[in-house]
Amino acid sequence: MTDQSNIGLRHGPLSNHVAHLCVDMQNVFADETEWQTPWMKRVLPVVTEIVQRHPEATIFTRFMTPRDPSEASGAWRRYFERWHEFTQNEAEPRLLDLVPALTEFVPPATIIDKPAYSAFHDSPLLSVLRERSIDTLVVTGAETDVCVLATVFSAIDHGFRVVLVKDAVCSSADETHDALITVYASRFSHQVELVDSPMILDEWK
Repeated sequence: MTDQSNIGLRHGPLSNHVAHLCVDMQNVFADETEWQTPWMKRVLPVVTEIVQRHPEATIFTRFMTPRDPSEASGAWRRYFERWHEFTQNEAEPRLLDLVPALTEFVPPATIIDKPAYSAFHDSPLLSVLRERSIDTLVVTGAETDVCVLATVFSAIDHGFRVVLVKDAVCSSADETHDALITVYASRFSHQVELVDSPMILDEWK
């Protein structure tokens, strides 16, 4: 069980330099595919409300597969040989798009594509955040224990304040989702602040 004393904006009010980083809310994870994240439908209304309040501050990421496994290197090549049906040469293009409920916010929201789990890896994200003088990231999206995890760790390494919205992240595995929320609240309590969506909607004006 998550320690409730670690829930909230423990390091004070948000600054005026906040971005909403929404990770991989794509059709490939929402639809009935082998990569489906069933919880996505449950958290989508929460994510949408945050985006509605702050569309200009929202950055959507998309996990973009290679055209063919041969374009990937090392272990990623093996990975995409296993999941070749999701490479761009085989998958329906719409599968890699944002879910329809979120596309209407672009623009003013921004889309950044990434080739790996972390949103910072081999993408322009860090440059965009630095250009906007962002110091705080409100994080939502999928999956809690994969791309959200990798992105949160990268954000920590780059020195960003990380505010993770508990009811706006999802996974396809309850056990590892719950485990990661516990880890965020305990081992990373100085660097990750866990909040519920009503709190972030109230506090982020």
